[in-house]
Amino acid sequence: MSVPLNLETNKAPSVNESPRSERSRSDAGFSGAAHASAHARRGLSLDRRFTAHLAPGSALDGLRYERRRSVISNPDGSTVFKMDDAEVPVEWSQLATDIVVSKYFRKTEVPQTRSGEPHPGTGSESSVKQVVRRIALAIRQAGERLGGYFATEADGQVFQDELEHMLVRQMGAFNSPAWFNCGLAELHGIKGKPVGNWFWSPETGVQEAPDAYSHPQISACFIQSISDDLMDIAAGVQREMRLFKFGSGTGTNFSRIRGEGELLSSGGTSSGLMSFLEIFDKAAGATKSGGTTRRAAKMVCLDMDHPDVERFIQWKSTEEDKVLALIRAGYSSDFNGDAYRTVSGQNSNNSVRVTDEFMSAVLDDREWQTRWRTTGEVARTHRARDLMKKIAHSAWRCADPGVQFDTTIQNWHTVPVSGRIHASNPCSEFMFLDDTSCNLASINLMKFLVTETAPAPSPSPTAIAGAHSPTAIAGAH
Repeated sequence: MSVPLNLETNKAPSVNESPRSERSRSDAGFSGAAHASAHARRGLSLDRRFTAHLAPGSALDGLRYERRRSVISNPDGSTVFKMDDAEVPVEWSQLATDIVVSKYFRKTEVPQTRSGEPHPGTGSESSVKQVVRRIALAIRQAGERLGGYFATEADGQVFQDELEHMLVRQMGAFNSPAWFNCGLAELHGIKGKPVGNWFWSPETGVQEAPDAYSHPQISACFIQSISDDLMDIAAGVQREMRLFKFGSGTGTNFSRIRGEGELLSSGGTSSGLMSFLEIFDKAAGATKSGGTTRRAAKMVCLDMDHPDVERFIQWKSTEEDKVLALIRAGYSSDFNGDAYRTVSGQNSNNSVRVTDEFMSAVLDDREWQTRWRTTGEVARTHRARDLMKKIAHSAWRCADPGVQFDTTIQNWHTVPVSGRIHASNPCSEFMFLDDTSCNLASINLMKFLVTETAPAPSPSPTAIAGAHSPTAIAGAH
C-alpha cells in the first residue's frame, strides 16, 4: 500500500492490527495456513536510549543540516554524476555525502514538495532525511504488519525514532540493497513492475510479489545453485541480473557444468564451462549494481577436480596478456577503458575450492586427476604442484583465483545435515548453503567508545560505513 508521509511531522500511519496477534507454528513449517496461533504473543516494549530528549517523530531533528553539491568524476575529468543542493548533516564528510547522494538517493518517481507542501510532478530524493526515514518507516511497518512485533503503536514509534537516530548519526548502516530499495513503496508510493521477487505472507504463505518494491530485495548477498542444463544456465544469467539490478551480490559454484569436450545427450560435445562463464561475465559487466554507478558483485567458484580447472585458474592472467597487447597498441590502460572492456573475466571474483586431498598431493608431489561431470571418469591428469604454481602465479599477476579450503569449510559447517557448502558470496565472509542469502550491516564502533577521561569521540569523517566498503557507506561490495 502506498503510504504518504509528511517529513515535517513524521505522522506515520497506524497499521490496523492487534499488538497481541495470535500466531502459531505447526510441525509442517511456516505456511500461512499453519500460522494461526494457540498462544498469544506480546510484542516488544522499547525504552528510548538515544531519543529520550526528543518528541516522538522528531529523531531527525536536533542535527544541523546544510545543502551541498555532489559530483562524481571519471579519471579524465568527465562527470559521471552531479547533484546540487542535496541536504545532508553538517557533520558528514564529503565522501559520505557523495556515496549516499550518487548511489542511494532514489533518482526518479519521488513526489516533490516545495516549502513543505506537495508540488506537481516527480523527481529525485534530495535529502538524507528522506532516505533514512523511508528505511526506518518500512521496517517499523513490517514489524507491525507481520504479527505484532511491538507491544503498542508507541513502541513502534520508539523503534523507528531510535533507528533513524542511529542511521543519520552514522552509528551503523545497512547493506546497499536496503539503502537502494527499502521504503520506496511506503514513503514515496513507488511500486515498479513485477520482477520475479517472492515473499512470505502470514495469510497466504510464499507467493510472488505483484511489483518490485512493496516486498523489495534487501538482502546483501546470495549464494545460488546452477545445474548442468542449458536452460538453467540461461535462467542463471537472468537470476544474476535481477540481483545486480537491485544492488545485491551473488556467488555460485559452477562445478556441475560439464567440461569442454564432454559428451552431450544429442551426441555432440560440450563447448565447456569457460564459454558459459564468459556469458555470465559480460552480463555482469553490463548490469550496474542497484541501477547506479557501481559494478556488479559476483563470485565464481570451481572445484579442483573439474576438467576445465586449469583454464579457469589462468583465465584472468591470460586475459591480462591480451590487455597488455592492446595497451601497447595504443589503447587506454584504465580499468574502465576499451582494453579491459574488450577482454573477458573482469567482472567476478574467482576462487578454486581446494580440498585437503589436493593439498596433500601438492606436499607429496603426487598427481591430481580431474573428472568428467557426467560419468565421474578421469578426464585429465596433472601434477598437483603444477596446478598450485599456476594458482600462485595467476594470483600474483591479477589477484585471482582466490583459494577456498573446502575441507575446512565443511568441518566448520554449522548445519551439515542440510547439505554441503559449495560457494560463498563475492567477499567470501558468507559461506553457507546454496540458494540462501544474508543481510549484512556495519557498526561504527568509534561512536560507542567512551574512556574514563573523555566522552565518545566525534564521528569518523567517513563513518556511515555500509557493508563491504573501504570508503564507508557503500553496502554490499
